[in-house]
Amino acid sequence: MGNVVVWKPSMSAMLSGHVLMNLYKEAGFPDGVINFVPGDPEMITKHVVDHPQFAGLHFTGSTAVFNELNQKIANNLSKYRSYPRIVGETGGKNMIFAHKSADVAPLVTGIVRGAFEYAGQKCSACSRAYIPASLWPQFKETLVETMKKVKTGSPENPSVLVNAVITEKSLDKTAKYLQRAKDSNECEILVGGTVDKSVGWFVQPTVVVVNNPDHELMKDELFAPVVAIYVYPDEKFEETLDIASKTSGYGLTGAFWAKDRAVLEYADRKLADVAGNFYINDKCTGAVVGQQPFGGARHSGTNDKAGSALNLLRWTSVRSVKETFVPPTEVTYPYMHE
Repeated sequence: MGNVVVWKPSMSAMLSGHVLMNLYKEAGFPDGVINFVPGDPEMITKHVVDHPQFAGLHFTGSTAVFNELNQKIANNLSKYRSYPRIVGETGGKNMIFAHKSADVAPLVTGIVRGAFEYAGQKCSACSRAYIPASLWPQFKETLVETMKKVKTGSPENPSVLVNAVITEKSLDKTAKYLQRAKDSNECEILVGGTVDKSVGWFVQPTVVVVNNPDHELMKDELFAPVVAIYVYPDEKFEETLDIASKTSGYGLTGAFWAKDRAVLEYADRKLADVAGNFYINDKCTGAVVGQQPFGGARHSGTNDKAGSALNLLRWTSVRSVKETFVPPTEVTYPYMHE
């Protein structure tokens, strides 16, 4: 297609990128099409974004960094050969919302898997949940029992669900949130709440029950194995849907659980702009490339649906060609003649 890519991996994910690049080469991918360039992110970014032939950015990372990159590109518009295409997949504060008609056992499974697989280090990970009061006693009991089966440790052990967080910085940030939760009268640590960096950087999978739907744990992206749960009165279902929609500036993924079909359809309409990837009676993670295009809007990115033809078209430059077989020979048009 004529596109050449400079691939700058995250400083904390260079090894996996290196392995993947070697797989591409081994598979016969031509040299020079994808150029794997690990190194100092600011230096590489400055060099690439300052180049007159810079044609586009496809970014995955934090909302703050994406905003900075957008600004740098905007400042350089006059020097580029063409206007760059900009695609971003950034943060998320993804929710699972349950109606009183939901099945509890699969709901618990969806929250545990959605919140704690990959130690919550997925942009789509479940980090907030809304549970109706009528389901709470059964839900709480099932959740606590389920969490007893969740193992934390090395991913080399296939029985482990929760691995380490990626950096000590990530662990320290999460620890501060957990400490504030412990000190707050708005929070109850139901499960977990501890960190351990004696060997690796491990955050114990944590469930925090909050009595304030506007608490920071319901709004801020942690990128860690922590999920906040707000228990709402059944009669305030619609009001709580509105709260859930407005609480976060993100719009990546979300899930709604109910057996009542009319309620499902209502929630689907009500939450139309809350999640670019919306799940019904399922966890809010696990989009499969080629089957479920992925992306979200608001502060979660440009919603260009990675893993689909929609995204591919963003990187093409369309040319229209017209050929005339019977060219006109008179300047005047027929309607101009008397």
